[in-house]
Amino acid sequence: MKKTSLNTSALSLKNLRAKPVRTVCLVLVVAILAFTLFGGSILTLNLRQGLDTMTKRFGADLMVVPAGASEEAQALLLRGGTSYFYFNANIAGKIAQMEGIACASPQFFLASLSTECCDAAIQLIAYDPATDFAVQPWIAEKYSGAVEDGQVVVGSRISLRSNGAIQLFNHEYPVAARLSSSASGFDTSIFMTMNTMRQLIDQAHEEKYNFLSDIYGDGVISAVLVKTDLSKTPSLVAYDIRKQNEGVDVLVSQGIFSTLAATLSGLVSYIHIFSAALWILAVMVLAAVFSGSIHERKKEFALLRILGATRKRLIAIVLGESSLAGLGGGIAGIVLASLVVFPFSTLISERLELPYLDAPLFKIIPLIAGSLFLSVLVGPLASLYSAFRISRAETYFTMREGE
Repeated sequence: MKKTSLNTSALSLKNLRAKPVRTVCLVLVVAILAFTLFGGSILTLNLRQGLDTMTKRFGADLMVVPAGASEEAQALLLRGGTSYFYFNANIAGKIAQMEGIACASPQFFLASLSTECCDAAIQLIAYDPATDFAVQPWIAEKYSGAVEDGQVVVGSRISLRSNGAIQLFNHEYPVAARLSSSASGFDTSIFMTMNTMRQLIDQAHEEKYNFLSDIYGDGVISAVLVKTDLSKTPSLVAYDIRKQNEGVDVLVSQGIFSTLAATLSGLVSYIHIFSAALWILAVMVLAAVFSGSIHERKKEFALLRILGATRKRLIAIVLGESSLAGLGGGIAGIVLASLVVFPFSTLISERLELPYLDAPLFKIIPLIAGSLFLSVLVGPLASLYSAFRISRAETYFTMREGE
């Protein structure tokens, strides 16, 4: 007959297999805990990653837009969609000459159509290569050459045709580069030079799309991105711009991102509080389950003592069972959270209406390790009292109990 060595781990595993219903309940409690811990941690990490990336990608201290268009501009920046608003292009030159301005660059917004003429309704953003300081450094990360007139650069979430082009108003435009994710509305936008925008509008007019036939010829822009120097704070420069130029609104990026950071901080606090409360609740629930289980198994443990098991061995068996249950539940919860969070990151971002960007793997691995550690730890903590109590029970009286 083949002999089987019953070490502590093997015996703990056999005990778990012998009581499948109890084991499933233990694993399920820990799985819910691990799901919450890892899912909440990933959400927090991705939201912070998104906010940091958005702040970096925007690249401007101020955004000057026509009066009444600040909400549309902010929505375009944060959530995407399509918007267009215009004022006289001369405003860019006036702003560039003001005190406290390091550089200023105009942009022009246009929306494509969701008809057969275009692949989708997409935000089109034209920039001036001669003065731009926000878009071109971002492009340079993915494309070493200069973007030629007639070419476009697309955001990370734009779908292309099989030939690598995109159709706008019945004309195909070659795509020079796809930008990295920014966790902002720019991920669903298309960028091009001002000359390309003029070509696009002229070609659209030839196709009988007669929008902007009068306005664009007079020289209009949609926004002016401003980089301030160190002589003044952005909020003071914004005040001066409003004071010296009628009919404008000024978005201060620091204010926008501070508001987002405050919202994010509140959400993260709720996630942490909920996770901590659930962890404590899991300890209490598992403690009750182990207490009842140990009480039912008193004679089993008394028999092990008769067979020579030491008190330490009994404690090790109970802690081994709880650790294995914690490990199984932790792995199951983390896997389930991954299946929910990672494939549906775009949907989560849209529902939260906050900057959200998938973090790199090297930042996710510590979260996996931490969540798994806390999930495994909850079992031994919950069973520690029961383990010590059963190890101190008198074997003789336990075996005679009930006679």
